[in-house]
Amino acid sequence: MKFSKYIQDRWKTILLLLFGVLTIEIFLLLYHISIFLHIYTICVIFAAFFLGNFMEYQSKKYFYEDALGKMERLEEKYLIVEMLKPVHMLEEQLLCDILRESNKAMCEKVNQYKHIQTEYKDYIELWIHEIKLPIAASKMIIENNKNDITKSIEEEINKIEEYTEQALFYARSSYANKDYFVTKCNLKEIVNESIKRNKRTLINRKIGIRIEEMNQTIYSDSKWCSFILNQIIQNCIKYRKETGAEICFMAEEKKNKVILSIRDNGIGMRKEETARAFDKGFTGSNGRIGKKSTGIGLYLCKKLCDKLGLGIEFSSEENIGTEVRLVFPKNSYSNL
Repeated sequence: MKFSKYIQDRWKTILLLLFGVLTIEIFLLLYHISIFLHIYTICVIFAAFFLGNFMEYQSKKYFYEDALGKMERLEEKYLIVEMLKPVHMLEEQLLCDILRESNKAMCEKVNQYKHIQTEYKDYIELWIHEIKLPIAASKMIIENNKNDITKSIEEEINKIEEYTEQALFYARSSYANKDYFVTKCNLKEIVNESIKRNKRTLINRKIGIRIEEMNQTIYSDSKWCSFILNQIIQNCIKYRKETGAEICFMAEEKKNKVILSIRDNGIGMRKEETARAFDKGFTGSNGRIGKKSTGIGLYLCKKLCDKLGLGIEFSSEENIGTEVRLVFPKNSYSNL
């Protein structure tokens, strides 16, 4: 903030000052005052005006520069009021009061939306738990009435169950820290459980499974890891080749991490599209050709991995295949 700009903004005050000086000079002329007193009076008035404004300018400059400097260093900008030094001038006090009221109103609005979001999340979770009952009942009826038609119906019901679970984990993804329980897990057991879960679809689609040597131990939440693996397997199934499809699971242990690689030989993705693989709603050109993709699976995997402190990497080549790598960091738990 420059002093010249500050004075320009006070042009109305300067006009009033000039009018006042002119009026005083007219009255002084009536008394035949010497020219020296005229000049002295004008100089004193203007000097007092500019000196007073300069002192006020310095005070405001210090206040606003201090506020802007603290604002730049703050991550939560709304806390700026708490960081300001005690103020004494009326204008500065009014500004602080306005900011406090504004922050208070903002916090109340945010809390209101948080409450709405929490209510919606609770409703979704309740609905999902309720919908699981008719799904389970339908699968039991199918189990007792096996034929080609009911097998087809069962496959569609399994899809409904998968999408239902995806919705549940999506609703919980913002609160993963509250539903996250670290335990010692065998990586091969988690992989086998995910494969078993998709066994019927894998058999029907004639997709081969290859598991290389895998005896690593990880420390994570098996439930969340199984869900992430299931989403990846579902993508492998969806983007498979019509013949000779295969999914390979391989684990590699390094000094400070364990890397689980899930690789398929499916239709893959264009290299220029791989950077957006984890974007919400992104399906890629192959995903828009008869695959009915939602673009949620990998996005949700990335979101959950971030919450759980896991790494996730993606690489793909069109007509060659896709590889997803889950990185489980080692920590102090590994030495127990």
